[in-house]
Amino acid sequence: MSKTQLTRKQEAFCLNYFELGNASEAARLAKYSPKTAGQIAINNLCKPAIKARLAELEAMLPDPVNTAVATVQERKEILTEIARGKLTDFMEAGMDGSWINIDNEKMNSRSIRSIDSKTEYDEETSQAAVLTKITLHDPIRAINELNKMEHIHTDGPAINIDNRKVEIIVNSKEEKEITERLMSGERT
Repeated sequence: MSKTQLTRKQEAFCLNYFELGNASEAARLAKYSPKTAGQIAINNLCKPAIKARLAELEAMLPDPVNTAVATVQERKEILTEIARGKLTDFMEAGMDGSWINIDNEKMNSRSIRSIDSKTEYDEETSQAAVLTKITLHDPIRAINELNKMEHIHTDGPAINIDNRKVEIIVNSKEEKEITERLMSGERT
C-alpha cells in the first residue's frame, strides 16, 4: 500500500487511471461527480501524493519487455516517433538513382502507415519500373495525443465550479439603487 495518505476516492482514481490511462474516466469510476470529473482528474494529476502513488504503481509492474500492454512511456515514444517521421527518413539517393530503405532499426519507422508497391511496364521498351508509395501516420494527430497525455490542453474550456457567493453590503438607499442598476446590466 502507498506510504502517502490518500482518500478512498483518490486511491480508486489512481488505480483506475493506472489501468485505463484516461483521467476523466478514472475520476468517474472513482465516484466523483460526472459533471466535474474532468476538472477533478486534472487537479488530481497535479497533486504530489497522487503523482507519488502513480509512480509506486508503475514501479510494481514487471519488466515492460515482458508485458503485452505498452506503458505510458512506450506510448509516448511511439507517438513522438510518429510526430517526427518524415518521408526522407526512408529514402536514400545514390549515383544510380534513389531507393527506399526501411527496417526496424531505421529512425522513426513507426511513423509508416502503409507501403504499397507495384511494377509497371513500359509497353514500347518492355522496361519495368517499381513504384513504391509510402504513407505516413498523421503527425498532427500524434502531437494532439501527446498533448492529451501530458494534459497540455483540454477539449473544452476549463470551468471552475465552486460554491462561492458574493455578498454586497450597502449602507444607504442610494448605494442599493446603484448596485441594483449594475446588477441589471447598466454600465453608465
